[in-house]
Amino acid sequence: MELHYSCTRNVNEKMFRLEGPDTGFDMIAKSSCANEMAAFFSQLDQTDELPKTIIYSLDASDFNQIATCIGAFQSEEIPGKMQMGAAWWFLDTRDGMEEQMKSLANLSLLGNFVGMLTDSRSFLSYTRHDYFRRIMCNLIGKWVEEGEYPANPASLKKLVEGISYYNVERYFGIQGDHDAGR
Repeated sequence: MELHYSCTRNVNEKMFRLEGPDTGFDMIAKSSCANEMAAFFSQLDQTDELPKTIIYSLDASDFNQIATCIGAFQSEEIPGKMQMGAAWWFLDTRDGMEEQMKSLANLSLLGNFVGMLTDSRSFLSYTRHDYFRRIMCNLIGKWVEEGEYPANPASLKKLVEGISYYNVERYFGIQGDHDAGR
């Protein structure tokens, strides 16, 4: 399940009538649905119906709330069952991505993060993913340089490769090309 909130779509009625939906006339919104979201998750969890869930927000001020909410509903059976989605849309910037990963690292578990996902099959999405990986490596490298994360090459490799690829593979139950020769 994916939840996207703190966004308002098609705010320019004139352009909506001229161009149609999803043509770029959207905005960041302020939502206050975190308590309702937590209650919804709790209700589903009580009946063992809570699915793997990724939560995205367009408002960076939601990041800490999301990171703490997902921590309350993790599962031993599925590592990273509840995910804070990568910074997206208007937050798909260096600052937005760094803030999202900092919140996740501070209040949840960065090591299970599925990283940058996209539903786009656009050629330009590849550069977006590369940009994300560079920002992620830069941020983690800074933490290592400042003594906030161990300078252990094996641990760093596992963390970066997990967020860049393997966590997605595990989360969605897909087999990558690297397994073809095994």
